[in-house]
Amino acid sequence: MENKYAQKLIEKIQKELLQNKFDLDSIINDLKKIREYSLEEQNPVVTKALRLAYEHLEANNAFLIGIPDDEPIHEDDQTEQNVSDENDIESFEYFLSLLHDLSKKNNLLDLREYNKAFIAF
Repeated sequence: MENKYAQKLIEKIQKELLQNKFDLDSIINDLKKIREYSLEEQNPVVTKALRLAYEHLEANNAFLIGIPDDEPIHEDDQTEQNVSDENDIESFEYFLSLLHDLSKKNNLLDLREYNKAFIAF
């Protein structure tokens, strides 16, 4: 994301996660604010990813989506869900890191994979 306030909010969440602080309400509020900035940047993939992420957190009180596989599955019929039974902090940290540099094509591709996983969940 290009907006410096969005970057600061992402860094704030990442810093708290490094300190083993997973304050769900704070994270959800920060993601909602970051989404407002992404609306201004007019990036629909990121905007959707942020909305789906905070809705997922609200519904499950945890981040249960795993890191997308390196090799995408091309057969739509056999889509594997990469989900966890417990809070997947590593995946959430990766999700946040994707938001930092959207100029990398792979970051947007992984965000699309997260979007698919959120919807399939």
